[in-house]
Parts: sequence; structure tokens; C-alpha cells
Amino acid sequence: MQNPIIANRHQALFNQMADNSIALICAAPMQYRNSDTEYPYRQNSHFYYLTGFEESASIAVFIKKQGECQFILFCQDKDPQAEQWTGPRVGLQDAVEKFGASFAFSIDDVKVKLPELFKGTSIVYYLINTDKDFERKIFLSIQTLSKKVRQGVVVPHQYIDLRVILDENRLIKSDDELQLMRKACEMSAHAHMKAMQQCQVGMFEYELEAILLQEFYRHGSRYPAYSSIVATGNNACTLHYTRNTAQIKNNDLVLIDAGAEYQYYAADITRTFPANGKFTKEQQSIYELVLASQTAAIEQVAPNTPWDNAQQTILNILVQGLVDLKILQGEVKTLIEEKAYFPFYMHNSGHWLGMDVHDVGEYKMQGTWRHLKPGMVFTIEPGLYISENNLNVEEKWRGIGVRIEDDIVVTKQGFDVLTKDVVKTPAEIEKLMKSR
Repeated sequence: MQNPIIANRHQALFNQMADNSIALICAAPMQYRNSDTEYPYRQNSHFYYLTGFEESASIAVFIKKQGECQFILFCQDKDPQAEQWTGPRVGLQDAVEKFGASFAFSIDDVKVKLPELFKGTSIVYYLINTDKDFERKIFLSIQTLSKKVRQGVVVPHQYIDLRVILDENRLIKSDDELQLMRKACEMSAHAHMKAMQQCQVGMFEYELEAILLQEFYRHGSRYPAYSSIVATGNNACTLHYTRNTAQIKNNDLVLIDAGAEYQYYAADITRTFPANGKFTKEQQSIYELVLASQTAAIEQVAPNTPWDNAQQTILNILVQGLVDLKILQGEVKTLIEEKAYFPFYMHNSGHWLGMDVHDVGEYKMQGTWRHLKPGMVFTIEPGLYISENNLNVEEKWRGIGVRIEDDIVVTKQGFDVLTKDVVKTPAEIEKLMKSR
């Protein structure tokens, strides 16, 4: 019996498809790490969103003809010999009975079956410029069908990116999705707290990463949502530092950007803390400035407010603070217009969050920042990064990198911080680290 959540997603898709149209989406291929050893498999988010199906070598087809709708799934046949090596397959029968397909065909029959499915449709929806091999299959099938045009067969002539529908549908999270995201955020928050408590000067960054992963797994996550960033000292000034091989030194700040994935939904948390459990004066000054900007930005989240509000709030507070600390000189408005802050803050305030850590959805609509709606989930993550190589600032500030990131859901009343369980004031952090 089909999952009712998936059934509702099918209905939403069909409601937005034109009549006499077909939508196709291909499962993620296996990726090889080396020789014949694969990376752990993770299904394409769009494909899983529409099917709940986790096997590779699969194609989902949605057809709407004269108002009637069908979901067809191509997947692997049952094969006891192959399954002895790689585990059980769903097979064609369960694709119908458990995943709600109107029909299920062997993936080996795509070349024969696909041209017939295009017959009588005029519009094709697919993820354009995503999978060249799959795109080739689509156009070869249409080319095969085109040979029958003189027999009166209708052939597709219009192609639309399926993201136009799916990205917007995925942007607003349902209550069921939010429940999964809350779970991902809770286990991620727990892992960050553990890492703070267990951090010791002399450890290597990857030892802290191991603590994070252990906590993710212990609480039900199978994989991290992205490659964890564990950056000590000046490494924190590299935004996407993932080598995690350096040794943690006394008086270093440690920046951890990590989140668990739970049933395909991501958490994304960043915290920065002193390796030895005590902020220096300069570290605390920068940290409190970043925290003040984040707190103010979060407080402004509400339905019908522009996406860019958070960024503008953060910029004003950070630049004013940098002037107060004499790291920048000049008028705040002019410094912002000239992007004088860019050597210290070079990214925007956040991103959508969901099945992908940088989730789908437009940030602007017709050139204007879109307004927030209940059910949207995103991060707010200001930071300041003063590289040890930046000779334009006093030496006491160099090598300080701070980012603070939380996950926010817009509610009818305002907002909810999904990651509020992780301490983030200097006093709370120092108190937690003393308890180790």
C-alpha cells in the first residue's frame, strides 16, 4: 500500500502538470570510490521525494493524459543470485503493491517501453542538464517515436524543467517533514554538545569529527548531511575546510560545522568554542559581535518578511562592530556600499534547508527577494574570519574565525529555532566545557 505522504506528493505534481504531458526522473547512479568499491548509496532527493524508493537503476514516470494520471516505475527485477551479493531488491510486484505504481517494468525494458509512454503527450518534464545519459535516453525514445508521426502519432514538442514544480513544492515543509527535521536537529545538537565537552588541547580535528559521527549514528542517523567541518585556529578562516587533520592548540578557537541526516532530512549547525574552555578577550569580542548579529537577525523572522532582512541586519551589526573594534574605519553605510567588510565576511546569511543541506527553492521572485511563509526552513549563519595572513589588522585579531549557525522554521506566529538545544553564549559554552 502506497505511503499516503507520497500519494499526496503525486497528486500535487499531477495538479501542476499540463494535460497530455509526461514527467520523468531518474534515480541517482552508484558512485565508485576506487576500483569496484562504491561510496555509500544515497538516493537523488527529488526522486526519493516523489517515490520513497531507495534503489539505484530506477526511473519514475508520471503521465497525465486527458485528465487521467498514472505513476509507472522502472526498477530491477528480483534476482536471487545478484541479491546474494548486494542484498534484496524490491522487485516489480512490490513496486506496485508497496510503492503505489500503476505499473512496474524491468529497467532492462526501458529502451522498448519508454517510446510507447511518450505517445500522445506533447509536453515533457524532466530535470534538465542533470544527467546526460538519462537525457540521451529521453531523446532517443522520442526520436524512435517520431518515425510514426505520419501514422498520426503525437510526439512531444515542449520541454520544461521539472524543478519548476518540485523546487517550489519542496520549499514548504509539511508537518511530517518538520518532525523529521526536528529529529535531525536534536541529534545534531546533542553531538555538538558532546564535541564541546570532550574537546582537549592536543587532540586532532578528526578526533572531534569521530565524536560527532558516533553521536549521529547512536541516535539514528545513518550518514552526516554533509562533510563535517572541524577547523581549529586559522583553519576556521577557510569556509569549507574539511581536511580535519590539524592538531588543536592551546588558545585556539575550534569551529565545527556539522549536521546529521535523518531519513533524508538535514540539520546544519555551526558552533565556535575555545579549545581550552576559556575565550581570550579578543576571541570573545569577535564572538559576541557575531552572536549579536545572529540574535538580531533571528528575531526579525516572521511570515511575509523579505528573505534579505536577515542579511541586511547582520551586515549592519557586523560592520558597526568592526568599526567599534577599530578593525574597519569609516562610515558604516559607506563601508557596506563599498563591501569593505568582504575580507572578514564573504558569504550570505543562510540558505534553505531540507532534503539537501543547501535545499531547493528560489531566493528571488521576478527580481525581488521572496517573502517568507510558514513551513520554510533555513539557516541563519553570520561569521567573521580574520586570517593570520591579513596584515591590515592588528596581530591580536589574526587567526580568529567565528561562525554561529542555527536552523529556523517560519511559523504562523513567527519562528522556531530547531537547533536551540546547543549552547551558544560565551558563558554557557565555558560552563559546559568545565563540566567535562
